[in-house]
Amino acid sequence: MVSVGTILAVPGVREAIADAGVPVVGLSPIVGDAPVRGMADKVLAAVGVESTAAAVAKHYGSGLLDGWLVDTVDAGAVEEVEAAGIRCRAIPLMMADLKATAAMAAEALALAEEVRG
Repeated sequence: MVSVGTILAVPGVREAIADAGVPVVGLSPIVGDAPVRGMADKVLAAVGVESTAAAVAKHYGSGLLDGWLVDTVDAGAVEEVEAAGIRCRAIPLMMADLKATAAMAAEALALAEEVRG
């Protein structure tokens, strides 16, 4: 949220990504209502966004995101995210080792293919 939000605030960047004609899949920086690392919760509070996986997805919006991955502990957020027009899946997001990281990346690519069409 901290770095992505800053990048998206650069004039024209958000629109360029949204208009690129390719699937945009994000990964929640919030797991169990707490940031995975850093100060995302403080930044979210400063911009008036709850520190939840669903709230962050809705903040980015369906105009930018086609898909959103949340951690399995936030599986209850899937329906709320999908109601906002963003395809959502709950998977293990904690990249504890190479195998977990590869599995998460594969899930992100699979969701991108799914939303493509």
